[in-house]
Amino acid sequence: MLKFMLAKFPLSVFTLLLGLAITQTFECTTQKDNSAIAQTSPKPAPQEIVQPGEVRALPGKLDNIPVFNSNSPEWIKTEGILLSTFPPNGKKVPAAHLNFPFQGRFDLFAHHYSHTPKDLQTLYLGVIVHNPGKKPVTVDVLQAASYLMQDAPFVTLSPYIENNDGKAYSGPGDRAVGDVLRGVRQADFPAKLIIPPGQSRMLLNHPIPVRNLEKPVNGRSSFMRLRSSDQVYAASLAMFAKKNSDNTERPPTLAEWQALLNTGNFAGPRDKTPTPPNATSGALIYGRVAGVSSGSQWQAKLVDNPQTTILTIPQPGKAISYTLDTLRNGRLGTEQIQTAKMLVRYPDTAYEAHGNYAVEYKLTLPLSNNTNQNQTVTVTLETPLKEDKLSQGGVRFRKPSLDFPFFRGTVRLRYFDDQGQQKTRYVHLWHRTGQVLEPLVQLVLPPSTKRIVQVDVIYPPDSTPPQVLSVRTLEK
Repeated sequence: MLKFMLAKFPLSVFTLLLGLAITQTFECTTQKDNSAIAQTSPKPAPQEIVQPGEVRALPGKLDNIPVFNSNSPEWIKTEGILLSTFPPNGKKVPAAHLNFPFQGRFDLFAHHYSHTPKDLQTLYLGVIVHNPGKKPVTVDVLQAASYLMQDAPFVTLSPYIENNDGKAYSGPGDRAVGDVLRGVRQADFPAKLIIPPGQSRMLLNHPIPVRNLEKPVNGRSSFMRLRSSDQVYAASLAMFAKKNSDNTERPPTLAEWQALLNTGNFAGPRDKTPTPPNATSGALIYGRVAGVSSGSQWQAKLVDNPQTTILTIPQPGKAISYTLDTLRNGRLGTEQIQTAKMLVRYPDTAYEAHGNYAVEYKLTLPLSNNTNQNQTVTVTLETPLKEDKLSQGGVRFRKPSLDFPFFRGTVRLRYFDDQGQQKTRYVHLWHRTGQVLEPLVQLVLPPSTKRIVQVDVIYPPDSTPPQVLSVRTLEK
């Protein structure tokens, strides 16, 4: 039962159900015959594997594109304001409005759940965009995807699935960012949203239904890449469905959303308050994000040093691992924290965008074989055991792996294969923390040759950092 829960649900769902699982496990255990327990052979001790080689910080940095980042509270019970960048003047609860206008390129990410609402009401998520100026504003919707958990459930998958058709996913966030990686704009999003002067329009007005589900738990992940011709303000809001005269449900109207924005309070219940960055004791609580983070994309060329244009492959039997999504207490021996800074935030939410949900990593590896022999080289995205300092001198893995999925998402690979054919592959990954994995790509590099491999991934929601991208040269 517990293993099923660990595989099927993200951490947030898992915590709600853990108590029930422990109770059931205890009851089952106490009913077993003592002699049967005595005859059970002990499990072999797990084997820890330390990867020989070098761990490097990731070159480059996040760009400065702002991201409307709505992920707190993750679980919504009371309707209200999730995140508002509107000015506070004229609002009933000024503290709920962060006064941050967007102009030009920006991203929008919203990731929330509903659990057993009263009378199984349908919760709606609304994103309202306002033009404060005196001329019409055009918001181009470059890519956009929004999925319910019921349409993209958390399921156990193989570690690797070729995913060129986009049909492999585990969780709504995984599916949404996978679509955007492919350049998709779902049909229910317009290519352009034209907002008249001084008016507002709904960019999202989508339900999270729970009625008729086996468990009254559902969620929605939405991710959009946008471009505005002039200044706009945005807000994400949560409101339960309105009732028609025949008692059927209907979506809230623009006027009802505007009224909630102007007179509403924070949605609840509030998440755990995060640990301040300067705290030196106590448990580290990262917190969930509600604010505008800085950085949509991290573009990097992985080379020997800033003065070269190549990545010399490691010695046979060794690896070079570049860290991805490092964070406080999870820097894997580097001094680098990659989490996006918050430009504005609510005081009880995360200080940084821990996890970098929906941030795209665009990584170029100009592999170079400077030896006089053919060398077999692999590239692998993997999740080592989390550490801040490397206690064993290298990243650590475990056989068997810990039975919890830490990464569920699609990566794009572009390279020339050993036959000289140009390849573009989308591969879905589903792997547990510490899991020893097969490579994403394996290439044979002839002596004194170069080969470029490009790896792109939009960091999927409900994954847990950090990861590494490892280049290995195999022993002959």
